[in-house]
Amino acid sequence: MLYLKKSDYQIILNHCRDHLPNEACGLIAGRLKDADKVIEKIYLMTNLDQSHEHFSMDPKEQLAAIKDMRANDYLPLGNFHSHPNTPSRPSEEDKRLAYDPTTDYLILSLMDKNKPVLKAFLIDKAKNITEELITII
Repeated sequence: MLYLKKSDYQIILNHCRDHLPNEACGLIAGRLKDADKVIEKIYLMTNLDQSHEHFSMDPKEQLAAIKDMRANDYLPLGNFHSHPNTPSRPSEEDKRLAYDPTTDYLILSLMDKNKPVLKAFLIDKAKNITEELITII
């Protein structure tokens, strides 16, 4: 299970809404507590593609985030991005670009702007998708 503070959910939601009509993206980091993953920090990234269909994170921002994770003893837990016009499920491109089966891929659908939907997925090497439960605390 993945645990996300309500305030961090709001950070993700605001970032994604602020970048409409394009996709927004970022990294998540935290700690493991038994079999659970607890998100401690959200890193907002720039979508260099400036596209509503795909994203590329700024490598300099990614490096700064990794340095911060190391300095604070956080583990990189995964990433997030928005789907401005499609459901919260991995696209074919999302699956193709998923290289780490231990990483959580969070997708926030803003298809219905009044009812955003955040889901988390694990994508194995064979590109099979498993939804991971998110609890907002």
